[in-house]
This record gives sequence, structure tokens and C-alpha cells, in this order.
Amino acid sequence: MGILVDIYKKLGGFHLDISFSSDARRIGILGPSGCGKSMTLKSIAGIEQPDRGRILIGTGDDPSAGHVLYDSEKRVSLKPQKRNVGYMFQNYALFPTMTVVQNIAAGLKLPTAERKARVGEMIRRFRLQGLEDHLPGQLSGGQQQRVALARIMAYQPDLILLDEPFSALDQHLKERLQHELMTMLEDYKGQVVMVSHSRDELYRFAEELVILEQGSVLAQGKTQVLFDHPHTRAVAKMTGCKNFSAARRLDEHTLRLTDWGTDLRLQREIPEDITAIGYRAHFFEPVWGQRCENCIPFHLSGVDELPFERRYYLFPAGHSRRDQEGYAEGDPEAELICWFVQESDRQELDKRPAPDFLQLKEESVLLLRE
Repeated sequence: MGILVDIYKKLGGFHLDISFSSDARRIGILGPSGCGKSMTLKSIAGIEQPDRGRILIGTGDDPSAGHVLYDSEKRVSLKPQKRNVGYMFQNYALFPTMTVVQNIAAGLKLPTAERKARVGEMIRRFRLQGLEDHLPGQLSGGQQQRVALARIMAYQPDLILLDEPFSALDQHLKERLQHELMTMLEDYKGQVVMVSHSRDELYRFAEELVILEQGSVLAQGKTQVLFDHPHTRAVAKMTGCKNFSAARRLDEHTLRLTDWGTDLRLQREIPEDITAIGYRAHFFEPVWGQRCENCIPFHLSGVDELPFERRYYLFPAGHSRRDQEGYAEGDPEAELICWFVQESDRQELDKRPAPDFLQLKEESVLLLRE
């Protein structure tokens, strides 16, 4: 299976103009609120119609050889019920006056005996025995999710679309239902596309990631690769990196970090077009005493104590203005450096005075372009 989406839609002042294709079984669409994630899913499902473009569900390795859901040039736009696409809404959209059995069977166009057998199979598969006659209001959040997914799977769809399925849940319930959902989908052979503004949800779920920003595709690739090697500052931010410094390449192994007051020396060769570095908040190494290579001098701005983590907020230390070497240390406009320390490391830190420097580990440095 594969999917190809190449569409444009204008809605008021917003323009959705995206193109991506993938044959991954689990695809995530990541982006902030209002970037076009849900509109993309609704366009695939047929709830919204693009102004132009095409949407195909493919077969084999070539999505373009598959089932056409929408093609503006060929004037094809299948009705939602003809697309064989399952759509799970944020609130699950169960019929409140129908029982579990009735919700699962709703819209199934099968002979009576076959429909009854299909619903029975879904009841067993999604562990809903004993709840057959319950209404949605009598079910827990997890049970409602299982009913919604059972209703989708009863159709045997080619593609399942999940629209922020955990957005309204508290953190404890969210993590449990994420695990349950992935378990329930393990034996589903079709593709699943899930949209979310949570990078943690999609990191766990998606083999491949499409990152949207303001209606356009910012990046696409294997999820792990995009997190480990985001390449641009915008993608690094989307994947959770909190620390950035402008950088000037001095030679093939040295960068001047103009915001942080240090030169960064690396074993790997630095491409000529690198203009910044990113560094994730958990990866700094504290250093006491004499300054060593790839260390940042800093002043403490503040500390947040969380149940299992301590978060330090630091100002780069140094000159009060940009000097002739090109540093901008102590610049009041400079962003705070975030250093996050886990519980086990926090206990070790408490046994010593505050560190004098933070060191950057080469393997954790993200070399970025604008």
C-alpha cells in the first residue's frame, strides 16, 4: 500500500498547499494548531474537497498506480462512503443514543447474518464483551476509543485516519490509550495516518513523519532520522530542540558560536552552508574548574523544580556587547539556554557546587541551515 497527497485548498486567508507520498504503514503528520493537519485528513477522507490536486491510495511501491480518491484534472472526487477510508474524530463521534453493538454496526451494508458475525468479531477483538448494550455515556474514555476503532475496522478500510485522538485526555489516560491503540493496530495491514501537535505521540507511533508549517510541508522522512538529523532550525524546533546559537564557520572543523561565546571544534567535517547549531536540553555535561574544549560560560537566570526533573535557565556569559571577534555574549536579546536534568543526575548535582561551564558533546550537536 501507499498514499499520495498533492493538493491545494484556500480557506479564507489560509492556503493549504502540500505534497507528500509514503508507503510506510504508520505515518504521522506533525505541526502546530492551525497548520492544516486536520484539513489534510478531511481532504483525504472526502469531508473537505481541495480546490485542485489529487489524492491516491496506491498498491505496491507506487502510490500513483493505485485507487484515485480525488483528481481535479480528471474530475474525480469520490464520496466519503466510497473511499474505503476510516476516520476517527477527536471525540470519537459515537452516536449517543445507540448501544455499542449498534454503533459498530452503523452503516455496515451487509446481509443480516454477515453483519452480526462481523460485529461479534469486533466485540471480541476489541475486548468489549459485556458492554454490548451500553450507551457511549456509560463507557470510559478507553472503552469509547475501542468502540470507535471497532466501528472503523468493521468496514475493513484500506486506510485509517486518526485526528488528534488523544488531545482531550489527561496525561495518565493519554499514555495508556496510546499504548492500547498501537496494540490494537498491530495486526492491521493497511496504512494509518495520525495527526498531532505532540511530537512525543508521533515519535512513539510513526515510522515516517510529515511536518507541516503554515499549510506547507516543512520536512518529510523517517521519524528517527528527522529527530536525530533535522538539518534546519525550523525542523529542529518542531522536534523539540530548545537551544540554538548562530554559528560562523571558521574552518572545516571549527564553528564560532556567536551567541554562546565559544568556538566549537568537531572531529567531523562541517559543511560550508551551516549557519547555526542546535543542542537538546538534556544533553549538556556540567564541568567544574578549568574550562575545557567546547564549553559554554554562563550565568544562572532561574531554576524550575519539577517532580522528576530540574530545569535550569541560563544566560550566555561574557561581553556586554558584540566584540570585534564576532561574539554576542551577554547580549540582552540572546535566548536563554535551557538545561534539563533528570532526577538521578539532579541528586549528584546537589552534592557539589554549581558547575562553572556546560560542555557540548559532539555526537549531540545538530548542524543546521536556515
